[in-house]
Amino acid sequence: MAEEDPITIDQVEAIARRRLPANVYNYYSCGADDQTAVERNRTDFDRLFILPRVLCDVAEVDTSTELFGHTYPLPIGIAPSAMQRLAGGEGEMDVARAAASMGLNLTLSSNSTTSLEDVMSINREMGSTTPFWFQLYLATELDLSIPLIKRAEAAGYEALVLTVDTPILGNRVNERQTPLVLPKGLHLANIGNDYGQKTGKPTSNRTLMDARSAKHAREIRREIGDGANSASLTWKETINFLRQNSKMKIILKGVMAPEDAQLAIEHGVDAIVVSNHGGRQLDCAPSTIQALPGIVAAVRGRIPVILDGGIRHGSDVFKALALGADFVLVGRPALWGLAYDGRNGVETVMNILEREFSRTMALSGAVNIKGVRQASIRRSVEGRLSKI
Repeated sequence: MAEEDPITIDQVEAIARRRLPANVYNYYSCGADDQTAVERNRTDFDRLFILPRVLCDVAEVDTSTELFGHTYPLPIGIAPSAMQRLAGGEGEMDVARAAASMGLNLTLSSNSTTSLEDVMSINREMGSTTPFWFQLYLATELDLSIPLIKRAEAAGYEALVLTVDTPILGNRVNERQTPLVLPKGLHLANIGNDYGQKTGKPTSNRTLMDARSAKHAREIRREIGDGANSASLTWKETINFLRQNSKMKIILKGVMAPEDAQLAIEHGVDAIVVSNHGGRQLDCAPSTIQALPGIVAAVRGRIPVILDGGIRHGSDVFKALALGADFVLVGRPALWGLAYDGRNGVETVMNILEREFSRTMALSGAVNIKGVRQASIRRSVEGRLSKI
């Protein structure tokens, strides 16, 4: 199979790595510190095994699932990732076209290089009713975020996906060594000057990674001002603030502890995303698939649990759902698809995952999502298979 006709996500990534400038590829692919969390997100899936079932009628496999009353053809959505026009094609617009055409959920990053209104307009233009969500970072001065929240609601986004794991950015060594700056002609279309972003400079919050001492960090934070990501968010104040300023659903992205999952339910959150920010925050955090069972046990089906991080195969999707996730998100694979072939590349990536997921279902005897959740998953422990 020629490299330019990829049939796996790894092959799509290989093309993207060759085509993208090194600093752009590294910005998207790398994590924090020694990048062990990035690695765990992927390799921990390999330690899980699916017990095949035989003599099952799997001539017709249904991969659809329901979330917030909407039926999706796949339990897979596209995760928020920043500055997608750097990756290729028309960036966020191409991702939106792929999502709308395939009926897939999309979460737009607040750090996008296309306005949230333009992205949502794709749905209308294509006659799609697929829900889109909007990812949000709250500023130190909360009121600075209100206009952005109001814009997302007016544009028709179904949910706010609040990223809660970034009171400060992780130690992303590659970004410190080679800061990523948007080239002329590109800008952060949703925040820009409102959050103190300066043209031709790295994103404001990333300058904090350059601090070499506590004093230096305080100086940088003062320079950024009220537009910096808030490091003072609390459960009661934050959720109340969002409820007071929007009727959209509230989803928290970055929940890794069962205790936080319980608090999310107590404060009326609509869903949570189990995520370690793609391994870009705390490098010694567990993988998301490792954290998932504890979260599921704490939630007990009261709100949807979504998993983000490390999905590279349809079998990974299967394993996540079998361990209790209601839905999964993929981030980097969509970016590699953009670099490969714009909208068509994103659709290629999602079609690869669909075929692999459907095939895994058939070989495990599952004909629908209910069957996936009843599948037998085993973990490899010292060469032996054990129940989870």
